[in-house]
Amino acid sequence: MNKEFFDGYRLGGYQRENLDSFLESIHFSYKTPSIHIAGTNGKGSTSAYIASIYAKNGYKVGLYKSPFLFVINEMISINGKNISDDDFMAICTRYKKQFDKFDLSAFEIQTFIALTYFDEQKCDIAVIECGMGGEIDATNVFVPVLSIITTISLEHTDYLGCSISEIAEQKGGIIKEEVPILIGDTLTEDALTVIAKIAKDNDSRICYLSHYVNKEYSDSGYTFDYNEFYNTHIKSRADSSVTDACMALEAVSILKEQFPIDVEKAKEGIGEVYMECRMDVVKINPVVIIDGAHNPEAMKKLCESPLGLVTKGKPIHVIFACFRDKNLGNMLSYLGAITDDLTITTFNNPRARTEEEYFLFAADYPFVESAEELIKNKIAEFPDDAILITGSLAFAAYAKKLFLEGKIK
Repeated sequence: MNKEFFDGYRLGGYQRENLDSFLESIHFSYKTPSIHIAGTNGKGSTSAYIASIYAKNGYKVGLYKSPFLFVINEMISINGKNISDDDFMAICTRYKKQFDKFDLSAFEIQTFIALTYFDEQKCDIAVIECGMGGEIDATNVFVPVLSIITTISLEHTDYLGCSISEIAEQKGGIIKEEVPILIGDTLTEDALTVIAKIAKDNDSRICYLSHYVNKEYSDSGYTFDYNEFYNTHIKSRADSSVTDACMALEAVSILKEQFPIDVEKAKEGIGEVYMECRMDVVKINPVVIIDGAHNPEAMKKLCESPLGLVTKGKPIHVIFACFRDKNLGNMLSYLGAITDDLTITTFNNPRARTEEEYFLFAADYPFVESAEELIKNKIAEFPDDAILITGSLAFAAYAKKLFLEGKIK
């Protein structure tokens, strides 16, 4: 998919008038049975695990996720294979005049392409990840077979509201009449109250996670038991990924009558997923970890996780960059609890904070303009320690690409 196609299209704006008018004008109808996932964090991992479980069980599975790491085609895939440029352009060519006429945003167009592609490819089931919020998110244009809300915390407050209750109201917008809703185990009482009311109003059964047991860490990831899924292994070194995997296992269990699965194949599918830029170890000496924690909730989970298992107890040096719309103070506060050496940087992205935008923290943390040089210097200076690169999923992808392309070894 050519990213340049979206040059000139809106990037922001949280409203549905334009999209709804467009969909009405083309008599849009989405037929693929789909799981709809909202939440502040955990959407990407949960979605990937569900898609892999169903693919391993012989289903043709569409997956729509955002954002992408390296190429925009990653957003739309079937059984792990990204949409081709030809398939993308075929849909774009067919509808481009309408895209322009109704002034659709880039994300609205990407969402429409994904849903159209899954229908045209006759997927058995699809997993659709919300972009932001839920109620008026561009993805909220179909009735799913299952709704999932992973976590709810304060983020995108300019669009979603300034309290947990207001944000829960937005994310609860994906709950549909008589469609079960699976919720994560970290929702606050305020969020649960809102979600429970929306579910009751829609006669939607609320489903909860069970507890995993026998969790064990190794350098190849985590192993745990969840209900009948004994000795389940995931490749992720991120402690939070165990919960995401359990969300996926619970989701497929809820739908087992409609979409039967084999337990062992489900475990195989979940064990094949590798989430790049999530507690991603890209070098051993020193231990270099890339993690896309990009908001206070994710950073709190990262810093409170058993990092010592991954770092082997070595001192941690942090390299940090984030987007300007994130709660910088809280994220730096969490990181300050795990390191005495935190350096701020920036990277080539229009949303990335520049040196001037870190001015409130200039006295506490040094700033280095070139992230590439900073990473190289930290590796040379601390060959026996651990280096954590974090603050933004886009920054994590930038750093990972430096290693993949051999610019940093």
